[in-house]
Amino acid sequence: MTFIEFFKQQFIEEGKTTRKMLSRVPNDKFTYKPHEKSMVMKSLVTHLADLPGWIHFTLTTDELDFQKEYEQPDIKTNTELIDYFEKRYAEGLSALTADNERELNKPWTLRNGETIYATNPKMDVLRMSLSQQIHHRAQLGVYLRLLNVPIPGSYGPSADENDFQ
Repeated sequence: MTFIEFFKQQFIEEGKTTRKMLSRVPNDKFTYKPHEKSMVMKSLVTHLADLPGWIHFTLTTDELDFQKEYEQPDIKTNTELIDYFEKRYAEGLSALTADNERELNKPWTLRNGETIYATNPKMDVLRMSLSQQIHHRAQLGVYLRLLNVPIPGSYGPSADENDFQ
């Protein structure tokens, strides 16, 4: 099995879980912020919905410069959020092809103008992108729990889904 084949399986499985979590975001809680140091819900879920598209960025470019080419939509409803996730997910999935196996060791840079945050092999950036999705999904789980929104299971049933809480 190639790296791309393995990663594609992981991407699909994590996408299912992310989709379930995003579907639980209430329309009236986009301005919710559980702590002064926390992101506003809208920023968190927009970033989470965007992350699958980073797979496409990584495999089809050599860098991402936030000053030049990075925009996210102004999402206002859960329907818009899910639509954005599906768009970015499809973009990410479309880049997970056998031809892109040869791209994996090439460098990829994340920058904001002249400030370079990191330059890493594309394979490492793919792993980081998937890890970021898992990380921010866990953050979303905390937000939803604090709002008393039932949490879907990720790697098995959640306390909201099983009988022995």
